[in-house]
Amino acid sequence: MIRILIADDHTIVREGLKQILAETTDMIAASEAVNGLDVIDKASKQNFDVVLLDISMPGRNGLDVLKQLRMEHPHLPVLILSMYSEEQYAMRALRAGAAGYLTKDSASEELILAIRKISSGKKYLGPSLAEKLAVYLEHGEDKPLHEALSDREHQVMCMIASGKAVKEIGEELNLSVKTISTYRARILDKMRMKTNAALTHYVIQNQLIE
Repeated sequence: MIRILIADDHTIVREGLKQILAETTDMIAASEAVNGLDVIDKASKQNFDVVLLDISMPGRNGLDVLKQLRMEHPHLPVLILSMYSEEQYAMRALRAGAAGYLTKDSASEELILAIRKISSGKKYLGPSLAEKLAVYLEHGEDKPLHEALSDREHQVMCMIASGKAVKEIGEELNLSVKTISTYRARILDKMRMKTNAALTHYVIQNQLIE
């Protein structure tokens, strides 16, 4: 039996996932987590075969949680579930150690296939993601500017583009205003831009936020 930790802050999503798993004979939703700290705590206290991890968790984001899980439980496969398209986060998730990446509009059959595959120690890349990964590797030198950002810088850039003030971002990420301002300056430098408006235009143009 494949024991699964479902990590998502939306009750309706967790219930939907549990219903899908209940229709299988070889999987069980062993526990649930509603935020990043909850995921880390549950993973340290119970044994799981797979973690289904939402990339947009409250508090610590999914990529931060993924990296800690990889450090503390290197053999525990993590399947990222996200409302964001593959172009936006899949490469970052795979680089951070995810065993696979699925968008939340994927068919339930694909989810089951992905869980079975990563629980056996393999990676799961859907057909479209595998094709995009091949193109990405082939044309790495042509990758977009935002690929040069760290995961935290990418997160801060998207928050700036969504209209959040530096103080608000700091409170949400539990970081000082000075630290966020430093991130902003570093982001502008790497993106070769001078204003928040330019950043916002880029983020929207490249569909990095919903």
